[in-house]
Amino acid sequence: MTTQIGFIGGGQMGEALIRGIIQSGLYAAENILVTEPDSARRAYLQETYQVQPFDSGAPIWSSCATVILAVKPQVMGSLLTAAKEMISAKHLIISIAAGLPISFYEGHLSSLPCKIIRVMPNTPALVLESASALSGNKNVTPEEMGLAKALFDAVGKAVILEEQYLDAVTGLSGSGPAYVFTFIEGMIDAGVKTGLARPVAETLVLQTVLGSVKLMQESGKHPAVLRAMVTSPGGTTIAAQHVMERAGFKGIIMDAIEAATNRSAELGKK
Repeated sequence: MTTQIGFIGGGQMGEALIRGIIQSGLYAAENILVTEPDSARRAYLQETYQVQPFDSGAPIWSSCATVILAVKPQVMGSLLTAAKEMISAKHLIISIAAGLPISFYEGHLSSLPCKIIRVMPNTPALVLESASALSGNKNVTPEEMGLAKALFDAVGKAVILEEQYLDAVTGLSGSGPAYVFTFIEGMIDAGVKTGLARPVAETLVLQTVLGSVKLMQESGKHPAVLRAMVTSPGGTTIAAQHVMERAGFKGIIMDAIEAATNRSAELGKK
């Protein structure tokens, strides 16, 4: 592509997107503009990725049709208010701020027929393995939604959904890495409890989780089928499974994700 894309915010998630976009070839580095208030961070982004850094948003809004808002939710209102006079109907605005509904952006830009896409990515974007969900307002064309999906496919895998499902996405994949890390930590501690050195337990657990995910992806088999492959009659795995079933392991996971989903909905109303 020869057009330019702009980032308002050059933090970790913004950087992950920049890296993925450059690696995918969607945009050349010189066509990526970034606004970042911290001078050291601007210098780092320019040196590392050869992008164009700025200390204000004006060059972004004047030069870029597609603008990604990668700032914290609590500053989004003031950002939109300050930029309102520079924003026009030509802009495709993509926000990765958690918890803010599309109506929030439409409310701050009420006099403009803005094209807004809300995205819920997760932190594995930092290693280009994010799970992201996108939802756009009625002004976004299918082509523009396709462009946005390609941007987030560059840092993992993305799906397009109606906005009503984004709270569920937040509870499932947005917060999901924390659940996985908790499970991994528990497995490592169990290895230590049963006599393994912590570095050994960590190596074995991480490879087990990585290998299990890859096996499921490549085999296409249902997790219950893959679990049955490991579970011998009267063996060690079924003994462990019995403990987890008795404790309501899957029910706990479902309750936790439902709680996160409900909390996301509550925060979105504030």
